[in-house]
Amino acid sequence: MVDSRPENVSYSSVPSGRHKGKTHITIVGAGIIGVCTAFYLTRHAKFDPEKYHITILESKRVAGGASGKAGGLLALWAFPQQIVPLSFQLHSDLSQEFDGEDEWGYRRLTTLSVQGDISGQGIKGKEKSANTQQRKSAVTKNSIQVKSDLETEPSTLPESLNWIDKEFIKEWNQLGNEQTTAQVHPYKFTTFILKECLKSEAVELLIGKVDDILFDDETGHCNGVVYSPSSTKAVYDQSIGKKYELESDKVIMSIGPWTTKILPDCPISGLRAHSITIKPKEPEIAPFAIFSELKTGPRKFASPEMYARKDEIYVCGEGDTTVPIPETTDDVEIVSEKCDELLNYVSCISSNIRNGKILKTQACYLPVVDIPSSSGPLIGETNVPNLYLASGHSCWGINNAPATGLLMSELILDGEAHTCDISALDPSLYFDASLIYDSENDSEEVEEEEDISGDTEDEDDDENEVDDNDITAAFRVRQ
Repeated sequence: MVDSRPENVSYSSVPSGRHKGKTHITIVGAGIIGVCTAFYLTRHAKFDPEKYHITILESKRVAGGASGKAGGLLALWAFPQQIVPLSFQLHSDLSQEFDGEDEWGYRRLTTLSVQGDISGQGIKGKEKSANTQQRKSAVTKNSIQVKSDLETEPSTLPESLNWIDKEFIKEWNQLGNEQTTAQVHPYKFTTFILKECLKSEAVELLIGKVDDILFDDETGHCNGVVYSPSSTKAVYDQSIGKKYELESDKVIMSIGPWTTKILPDCPISGLRAHSITIKPKEPEIAPFAIFSELKTGPRKFASPEMYARKDEIYVCGEGDTTVPIPETTDDVEIVSEKCDELLNYVSCISSNIRNGKILKTQACYLPVVDIPSSSGPLIGETNVPNLYLASGHSCWGINNAPATGLLMSELILDGEAHTCDISALDPSLYFDASLIYDSENDSEEVEEEEDISGDTEDEDDDENEVDDNDITAAFRVRQ
């Protein structure tokens, strides 16, 4: 089992007990959404560490999914527009406060859409077919079309763009400039903000996989979660393989495409996206994000995206839904052929990439909202009181994380979101959160949190464990 902890981040398998006697907020998921939610909760004017405690529960590793493997593009033309301007500004504010340029690679970008012909360069791999009509001034970002209001440029590419071989580019247009687009390194951002949360001493990180939601039998309100420790430490403290109850006053689900593992009626699915990072031959990389449409053959095109970071170039391709979402982020399948195709395509238009070194090949799942009338995300309290959702951000989760975290802090501590109107993003409009996966026998007991924090005399673990075989895939509606 691999250690789940980023450098200098403390965690445990069982609660510390510091939440007792306080309003306890549990955040499920230590990705960028969950971490930003914890961060802005601790910064809320009503948050008092003497009265509130936050537990972040993560199944495997901090930023183990898209929060650690996405490109990190920030744009004022992202969606939904209810929260994008706020989040774009919050990213800028955080960078100024914490030196984001050095800490997580924050910098402003110029974003271009380019069209080129690489069909004569011996392309290998699969390409998408398309008609031969003149293609419109638009790009596709993980199946989401982004249109440019600018006219196609017949002239050469910007002189400062020093890592694209201009002879292969036939047309281009500008999607954004340094006033409207920027970038962060998602993993560095998420882990930095998490460390800031932990400094408050009102936040703790538990590595454990949530298996179920706890409900009050009388009111039907959510009052906690059931989880299984899954960290390396759990092997040594003998908590591995057990299930524990963690009572909470508020529970926030921020586990992206894994939401339906706990809330099966939630209309969020996963779109798998492959990516690679490359250390280019020439270290000086101009700050550009490139959306490409490359002709690879008769009626065939490929659309890799390239984001120049300070010391590497991130490349990703279009998403696929061919493989169901696995149990955890550690189980995501990486198809090496897809990564090879990405490298092959971009090498044709960049000798700097072609002569560089591959640093990582990876894949992650993006949480996509399957609602015709909404592109998501879903932010707010579900139809189950005290159970909240912050998920479904698609390819704009990195962009919209700070605003989501701020809005969630308002919902939790003020009872309503007042910085933005997010009424159209209300989860209770779209699914029934009381429909859950439940154990076959409600009389089965799990180990109480009092036992795991060491405050009771009777600690017979064996009597209170829940066998995985007793967990079924049957749906049950809690009344």
